Amino acid sequence: MRPLALVVDDEPDICNLISLTLKRMDVDCHSAGTLAQAKELLYNNSYQFCLTDLRLPDGDGLQLVEYIQQGIESHLPTAVITAHGNMDSAIKALKLGAFDFVSKPVDLERLRNLAQLALRLSHHQSGELTQSDTELLLGDAGNMRVLRNQLAKVARSDAPIYISGESGSGKELAARSIHQQGARADKPFVPINCGAIPKELVESEFFGHRKGSFTGAYKDKIGLLQSAEGGTLFLDEIADLPLDMQVKLLRAIQEKSVRPIGANQEIPIDIRILSATHKNLAAEVAEGRFRSDLYYRINVIEISIPPLRERIEDIPVLAQAIMQRIARKPGLPRPKIHPQAMLALQKFHFPGNVRQLENILERAFTLCEKGEIKESDLKLDQNTSSTKELPEFGQLPVTSIPSQGLFDSSQHTTIDEFLQEIEKEVIESALSKTKWNRTAAAERLGISFRSLRYRLKKLGLET
Repeated sequence: MRPLALVVDDEPDICNLISLTLKRMDVDCHSAGTLAQAKELLYNNSYQFCLTDLRLPDGDGLQLVEYIQQGIESHLPTAVITAHGNMDSAIKALKLGAFDFVSKPVDLERLRNLAQLALRLSHHQSGELTQSDTELLLGDAGNMRVLRNQLAKVARSDAPIYISGESGSGKELAARSIHQQGARADKPFVPINCGAIPKELVESEFFGHRKGSFTGAYKDKIGLLQSAEGGTLFLDEIADLPLDMQVKLLRAIQEKSVRPIGANQEIPIDIRILSATHKNLAAEVAEGRFRSDLYYRINVIEISIPPLRERIEDIPVLAQAIMQRIARKPGLPRPKIHPQAMLALQKFHFPGNVRQLENILERAFTLCEKGEIKESDLKLDQNTSSTKELPEFGQLPVTSIPSQGLFDSSQHTTIDEFLQEIEKEVIESALSKTKWNRTAAAERLGISFRSLRYRLKKLGLET
């Protein structure tokens, strides 16, 4: 049976154009010129998606979006047609539950992409989620159940989502859950750690470049935004983006296109944007470190991830799942966790959240004997103090500079080589103290795991 769409617009020419385009995609259409007619058709028919103009003779499209969200057709994907450049109305529609928008004059290629996405969304209605979709974020605490319900709801939309939460709380897992439960699940999920990319490479990494566009551009390169085509782009630690890059990213999001460095034309992209940071993004805007227009564009809907200390009842199930994964790598049986050890874990504050729990259990796995983790194996006192031994990377005191002292041109050709040597020594020291546990080393250095991995590769320390 062919899918059926509802097109609501009081301009017959617009309705005919949209209906003709959709029919060429094997989608049948019903048309309505008023809000009242649209409600009547919705009552008497079952649609796969709805496309409505914002301005109607007896109301507006926002009222129709609210009507659909509050009725029995609440899972019906609904998109709105906005006046060109009217982002305020588009964002308001997304907040009310619209899954996407298209601007006038309607671009037919954009319309076809939107229709394809809406048809995929219609197959991801409530109650059709697989078990694996809901296992990305473990836990039965009340705030986790609320979180999973929120993720399932926003997955049915294509609106930009901002995920807030402390470091290590599971923001990327939340983003992956949204992606896997949504219409783009069969397309790429591309995570980017905005703080791990050197400033001079950000534009090339995001948008790509053409061969010969700058020194070292030996061949064409596809940017990360293009590599997420059809899927989801997750901008982790977005607060770390330089201001000039924020401007370019905002334009790419609004225009749904990118221009690689050295290219003459823009390339259309069809992606969903999810973003996250452990920082207070509103405070970053107030301090002038983050653009307010980009903030309002990516923060259409905010999802907050609770810290581990606010769901301590989930620690046992999390610990068992983590231990199962750790033991699977070397092919060993999963060790038991002594009740006193589990009680100690539940009393611990966990400033590093689930990521810190993983680090503690990974170390305990190597220390435990006779297949049981005891409280002494957890080294919780050591774990608490270890985070204070080193300041945030990039803020090391002068006394942390290696023993060779000031820059010596007889040993180093450039100051960059000298600084790289310092960086190498500090990272090697952190790795040595954590027995080459990269996650723990990154925590000691005050940087993200991805940032550490990038630096290891740059310094030739990757093994």
